[in-house]
Amino acid sequence: MKVLGIMGSPRRQSNTEILLDKALEGASEAGAEVEKVLVSKLKIAPCLEIYACRKDGDCAIKDDMQALYAKLLEADHIVFASPIFFYGVTSQAKAIIDRCQALWVRRHELGVGKEDRRVRRGVFISVGATRGKKLFDGAVLTVKYFFDAIGVEYSGGLLVRGIDVKAQIKEHPATLEDAFRLGQELVHGG
Repeated sequence: MKVLGIMGSPRRQSNTEILLDKALEGASEAGAEVEKVLVSKLKIAPCLEIYACRKDGDCAIKDDMQALYAKLLEADHIVFASPIFFYGVTSQAKAIIDRCQALWVRRHELGVGKEDRRVRRGVFISVGATRGKKLFDGAVLTVKYFFDAIGVEYSGGLLVRGIDVKAQIKEHPATLEDAFRLGQELVHGG
């Protein structure tokens, strides 16, 4: 079983990355093979909406997204992690989501991948500095549609308010444990 972690924060050793690492540690301890992708290290252009993908499901833009498509399709489960920037995911994370239009076309217009009967699940880890009541609403909706586009069932997540200073999450051991448990539950189907 493979669990893919997507780290959407541009800041290394961020609160988001610390929580993602804990979730992947939990998944690994539960027996999964884990991999973490650092989005900020990839060269991914934004979607140009030229719909070349409608021909065969392949994106015409040739960049690091090509390798990520394979990882997204191969993974049994996905942990998508992004801090909140203006009530949404980071631009780096959003570029990946937008470029998955090609995978949506494959699945929903061309019927490619419909034969994949695996129950693939995904969770969302996010950290926001403010305590706004609707802080995560837009990002959660975006992640749900992203997961749907790639054939992954949204299975909840860990959404943490009021955290901003780099590595501040280390002062919250219960939240770190929640992330670890989230990774374990992803593997065990809980």
